[in-house]
Amino acid sequence: MYDPTVARLTYRALLGRRRALILFVLPALLLVIAAAVRLLTGADDSTAEAVLGGFSLAVMVPIIGVVAGTGAIAPEIDDGSVVYLLAKPIKRPTIILTKLFVAIGVTMAFSAIPTLLAGFILNGNGGQLAVAYTVAALVASIAYAALFLLLGTITRHAVVFGLVYALIWEGLFASLISGARTLSVQQWALAVAEKVTGGEAVASDVALPTAVILLVAATVLATWYAGQKLRSLTVAGEE
Repeated sequence: MYDPTVARLTYRALLGRRRALILFVLPALLLVIAAAVRLLTGADDSTAEAVLGGFSLAVMVPIIGVVAGTGAIAPEIDDGSVVYLLAKPIKRPTIILTKLFVAIGVTMAFSAIPTLLAGFILNGNGGQLAVAYTVAALVASIAYAALFLLLGTITRHAVVFGLVYALIWEGLFASLISGARTLSVQQWALAVAEKVTGGEAVASDVALPTAVILLVAATVLATWYAGQKLRSLTVAGEE
C-alpha cells in the first residue's frame, strides 16, 4: 500500500521552496526560544514544560501538521493535476496511504526532532520531559496528518480550516471549556506523555485508554473518508 513514485512527488511538493521555509521556521524558533530560556533561567522543569507544552505541542506540531497534511494533496486537487495521478494504474487507497505516510513522516521529522533537542537544551531531559513531549509530538503527528489530509480532499480552504481547528479550537476553546478537551488531539497526545512521565510532570484531561481509542479512530476514519473523497474525484474526472 505504498507507491514510491507518488511518495517522491509528494515529498517534492512538500519540501518545495515556500513550504520548506514554513517547515523550518517554527523548529528553528523553538530551538532559539529554548536556548534563550536556558540562558536566562537555567535548567528548570516547570519552564521546560511551559515551552514544550505551550509552544512545541500546542503551536508548532499542529501548524506543521496543517502544512504537511494539506500540502500532501490539496494543491493537486486545486490545480487539477490530481487527474493525471488518478489516471495512472495505481489503486486509490495506495495513493491516499502513500500521501499519509509522507505527511506523517514530514510532520514527525519537523516536530519531534526539534522537540527532543529543545527538551535537552531546556533541562537535559529532567523529569523525562524531553522524551515525553517527543513521544507526544510523534503521536500527534499521526492524527494531525490524517485529519488535515482529509481536509485537503474536501475543501479548497483546507489550510484555513486546519489553522482554525489547531489554533482556535485546540488553543482557545479546549483551554477554556473542559468538555472540548476530549476532542483535542493535543490532549490525546498529552495522555501518552503523561504515561511516559508517570503522571509526575505532564497531565492530560483525557484518560489514556480513551486517548488511544480516539487517536486510532480519528486516524482511521479520516484516512478512510479521504479515500472515499478521492474515489469520487476519480469518477468525476472519468465522466
